[in-house]
Amino acid sequence: MPTEPETNYDPTMGRKFIFVTGGVMSGLGKGITAASTGRLLANAGFDVTAVKIDPYLNVDAGTMNPYQHGEVYVLKDGGEVDLDLGNYERFLDIDMTFDHNVTTGKVYQHVIEKERAGDYLGKTVQIIPHITDDIKRRVREAAEGHDVCIVEVGGTVGDIEGMPFLEALRQFAHEEDDEDILFTHVTLVPYSKNGEQKTKPTQHSVKELRSIGLQPDILVGRCEDRLDAETKEKIALFCDVSTDAVFSNPDVEDIYHVPLMVEEEGLDEYVMERLDLASEALPEPERDNGWRDLVTRDTTGEVDIALVGKYGLEDAYISIHESLKHAGLETGVEVNTTWVHSEDLADGHDGQLDDIDGVVVPGGFGSRGIQGKIAACRYARENDLPYLGLCLGFQMAVVEYARNVLGLEGAHSAEIAPDTPHPVIDLLPEQYDLEDMGGTMRLGAHETDIETGTLAHEVYGDTSCTERHRHRYEVNPEYIDDLEDAGLVFSGRTNNRMEILELPDHPYFFGTQFHPEFRSRPGRASPPFVGLLEGILDADAVRSEEVEA
Repeated sequence: MPTEPETNYDPTMGRKFIFVTGGVMSGLGKGITAASTGRLLANAGFDVTAVKIDPYLNVDAGTMNPYQHGEVYVLKDGGEVDLDLGNYERFLDIDMTFDHNVTTGKVYQHVIEKERAGDYLGKTVQIIPHITDDIKRRVREAAEGHDVCIVEVGGTVGDIEGMPFLEALRQFAHEEDDEDILFTHVTLVPYSKNGEQKTKPTQHSVKELRSIGLQPDILVGRCEDRLDAETKEKIALFCDVSTDAVFSNPDVEDIYHVPLMVEEEGLDEYVMERLDLASEALPEPERDNGWRDLVTRDTTGEVDIALVGKYGLEDAYISIHESLKHAGLETGVEVNTTWVHSEDLADGHDGQLDDIDGVVVPGGFGSRGIQGKIAACRYARENDLPYLGLCLGFQMAVVEYARNVLGLEGAHSAEIAPDTPHPVIDLLPEQYDLEDMGGTMRLGAHETDIETGTLAHEVYGDTSCTERHRHRYEVNPEYIDDLEDAGLVFSGRTNNRMEILELPDHPYFFGTQFHPEFRSRPGRASPPFVGLLEGILDADAVRSEEVEA
C-alpha cells in the first residue's frame, strides 16, 4: 500500500505488534500485563518498546487531577503522560518519549491543524481515514527500529471514546500479515458467592470486542487465584480461542512478580510462537534471569517510611512507592510505606511520626496540606529523622528553614501566599508571561552540577546528575546567601537555580527540586532514595552502638 500524502501514513513501518485491550472494568492491570509480556520478550533477547493509548480528550495528562487519574509521569523529553508509561519504563528499563503516548486530544489537534493549513486539499476530513490514519502513523513511528511494540489501549472495550482507536487497530490488522499482529484481551474473572470462577463477564467483553471487528488471540483472566482448568476450557469454548491461549494473571503481593507468574503460565512462549519469533529467541539457558534474581532477593530487615502528602491515593505517588521498593532491593531491606495525610499534621505531628524511620515529602501543587508538609520538614530537621523532599518537599524545606532558623516571619512560597513578605520560593522568570497551563512548566531532563565534598556528591558519586523536572517555582535567588549563611547547603545547582539542598550534621536531610523517582528502576535504584535508606540504616547502627556502650 503506498504512502498517503494527506496523512503522512506509511503502513510499511514497524515489525511485530501486540495490542492489549481490556474489558469488564478499568483498573484491571492491562498495563502490568503488557509490561510483563514485554519484560519476558526482552529477557528472550528482543528489543521491545511500548505505546500507551489514552482515549481522553486531554492532549496530555499534565492538567489532570491525581485523584481522578493517578500520578502525572514525566518523560525525559518533558512529556507529561499516564502513569502506565512509568510502569513500561521500569519493567523494560527504557527511556520513552512523548511520542509513545497517544491521546484523543493529541490526534484531533494535529488533524484539525492540518485541515486549517489546507493540507487535505479540499477533502472532507473524517474519522475514517484521517483520524484512524493519524493513530496508525503514531503507533508505527513509535515502533520503528524495534523488534516488538506493545500497544496498550486505555479504558474498557465499549467506551465511546475508544472507538476510533479500536477501528484503527482493526485496519492495522487488515494491513499486516497474521504473524505480525497479536491481540491480547485482559478481562475480569470474578468469584461467585459459592466460590465458582465466573466466565460470563469475559464472554460479554469478548462479544463486544468481536462486534467491532476484533478477535482476541490471547485472553488473560484477572482473578484472585489462577484460573481452573474448567474455567479456561469454558472461556476458550465461548470466546473462540484455543485453551492454550487462555492465561491466568492472579493477584500477587508485588507487581514485579507478575512476569514470573505469567512466565510460569507459558505466556511468553505462546506469544513468540504466534508472532513467529520463537526461532529468533535466545535459548532458555541464555535468557536474562536478572529480573527473577532481583525481585526474589531475600531482605535482612525492614524500615518504616512516612509518605506525607495530600492525595490519599497510592496511584498519585506510585513512582515514589516504587522508588522506595527499588532502594529496598539495593540495600537489602523491606520498605513499609505509611501514608500520612499532610492536612492531619497542620497543628503538629501528634505522634504520627514517632515510630517512623524516615520521612518523604513529595511534590504537588496548591495550598491544601501545605502546613502539614512544613511541620513534617521541621520535625525531621529537629529530631534527626532522615528526610527526603521532592520538588514541593524541597521548596517547603526551604520555607521551614527560612521561618524557624533564619527567623523570616511569614516566609513562604509565592505560589501559596502571593502576599508573603518573604517569597523565598518564587515564580521562575520564564513563567511570568505564560497564559496556558498545559505543557508550560519547566519539564523533562536537565543537568545539575554537584559540589564536591557534599552529601549530594556522595549520593550520586559524581559531579553532575541528569534528572527530570516538573515545576514553575524555584528558590528565590535574593535569599540564597542568607539561607546558606544560616547553615543550609545548596549542593546542586543549574547556573543560579538551586537543585539540591542538604543539612550537614544530620543523618540524612536531602531535598531535590527535580523528581528522581521518575528515573528509578528495579536494579538501578534512584540515588537519593538509596541515600535515604542508607541514612536510616547508619542512624540505626549508631543508636545500637550507643545502647551497647
